[in-house]
Amino acid sequence: MPPSLRLIDAIGPFFRGYEKSRINWSKIPFEHLQTFGPDREAQWTRIRADLTHFCHEVRRIGYTAITLDDLSHLARHPLHEDDVAARIDAFREEFSRLFDLVRASGLGIYLTSDILPLTPRLEVSLGRDRAALDAYYAELVEQIFSDFPQVDGLILRMGESDGNDVRDPIRTRLHLTTPDHTNRLLRALVPLAEKYQRRLILRTWTVGAYRVGDLIWHRRTLARTLEGLDSPHFIVSMKYGESDFFRYLPLNRAFFRIPHPKIIEFQARREYEGAGEFPCPIGTDCERFAAELKQAENLVGFSTWCQTGGWHRFRRLAFLPEAGDDTWIRLNTHLIHGILGEGQTTDEVIRHHFGVERAAEVIELVRHAETVVRDLMYVREFASQKLFFRRVRIPPLIHLYWDCLFINHPVRKILRHLVRDPERALREGEAAFALFPRMVELARRADLPVDDLEHWRDLCGLLCLARRYYFLPFEEEIVSELRVAKSAYKKRWPKTVRQRYRIKLSFQPFRVKRRTLGWMTGLLLRKKRGYRIIDHVFTLHLLGFIYRAFKPRRKQDVPKFLRKSAMGIDSLFH
Repeated sequence: MPPSLRLIDAIGPFFRGYEKSRINWSKIPFEHLQTFGPDREAQWTRIRADLTHFCHEVRRIGYTAITLDDLSHLARHPLHEDDVAARIDAFREEFSRLFDLVRASGLGIYLTSDILPLTPRLEVSLGRDRAALDAYYAELVEQIFSDFPQVDGLILRMGESDGNDVRDPIRTRLHLTTPDHTNRLLRALVPLAEKYQRRLILRTWTVGAYRVGDLIWHRRTLARTLEGLDSPHFIVSMKYGESDFFRYLPLNRAFFRIPHPKIIEFQARREYEGAGEFPCPIGTDCERFAAELKQAENLVGFSTWCQTGGWHRFRRLAFLPEAGDDTWIRLNTHLIHGILGEGQTTDEVIRHHFGVERAAEVIELVRHAETVVRDLMYVREFASQKLFFRRVRIPPLIHLYWDCLFINHPVRKILRHLVRDPERALREGEAAFALFPRMVELARRADLPVDDLEHWRDLCGLLCLARRYYFLPFEEEIVSELRVAKSAYKKRWPKTVRQRYRIKLSFQPFRVKRRTLGWMTGLLLRKKRGYRIIDHVFTLHLLGFIYRAFKPRRKQDVPKFLRKSAMGIDSLFH
């Protein structure tokens, strides 16, 4: 039976006019939304028009419900500060109107929620009393179910909280630290979903913090967390792999281990692959996962993130009028729905979406684009390795992260240590880059954004040079070539024309000997999911204590993107 729950995030309309140079795309920027004054009506009128358009577009594709942020800005509490309470009242009024128009479009509504949202006054009042905090959160959940009958359910994110850059007075923090505590809270919340005939969806995504940080891949942690939760109103939502939305990840085996109703998550606006600036199609992965999932029990749906995810400067908004070109986001959104929802192939989805007249050119372009992503943006041999550090699986992409390309000596040393066949890595990269003339020609013939392919080509030219720096013997000539190429890239794609990657060049020596690097990786990294004795003794416990006791005090000791983006590197060592 085809999956009945087909979710898609609808936060794009709330980013209109949001002019920060680097945007946190993980949640609606509530501090940007007007709740008082003359600009409020104009802003919310535009949001309603955009959301109406969005709903029409995704409903036409076949999606059945949208997701919106979030519980914390719609639930009242007596301890809220006066200004916070006033803003929440305004949000409740405006979102109630939005909910009505979404329901009128024929779509369901799911609200997201981090566990746990607090304000300064609530933090002082409730402190660290777990029972009081659990009861407080249950009150918020029941209030949402009671006050907003338009809402079909809640989507709970328990393993990640607001990023370090969030300045909203309502901030979330990690509250659930163990599987048993998570289970107790869920056992209190599920009866509320049953009482109000709603759904409670738990996302297993975590960033590796605390003992529950391996929930996404550790079978015993997952089993203890879900023990006794067998309600039809409770659903488990999992990303397709054991890490974030990267390539080269096998399907998470938890889909075959737990009997609960479950949905699988995909990302159409690929946060680590250009965020819609150029084609990074995921049809092959979707087809592979769909074939494997035929053996999974109780798969009830899938979730597509078409706007959510990442800290970067790329600004393309999906499925909105006059918001720029969202061709590649739309392509992935159609691929996810067509393959997972309708049982189609990539080629069939393309024929349906682009029409038979352009299908041949688009199909060939998509196949070449997947090759470029896999063989040039990723280093295949490194990406294919299964490596774990503490409670997280190491991402298969380390030199490209959000909108940054890192070309430096530490990356070079790590890749040279972990990649045993550098000549193959060089050949694969050069062969993939050679596909660009054909791809540009295909885009022009199919009336697709040629400018996007040319930008991607110039970025990948830098990636080819970076690969030579990573894997060939060091020469000053390659340093000069990289600097010239960086300048040419910035000149060819000025900020006034389009958003571009930040090229982070640094050739300062990384003074760790190869033998020491081998010893460190052997100690800190493991190739199996299960923990070693050294992990129980050192990596999971003592190392966290050492980091917290001696972590860098100066800002310059930790790269800015590790300090400012997401939850910061500190979360890895809880």
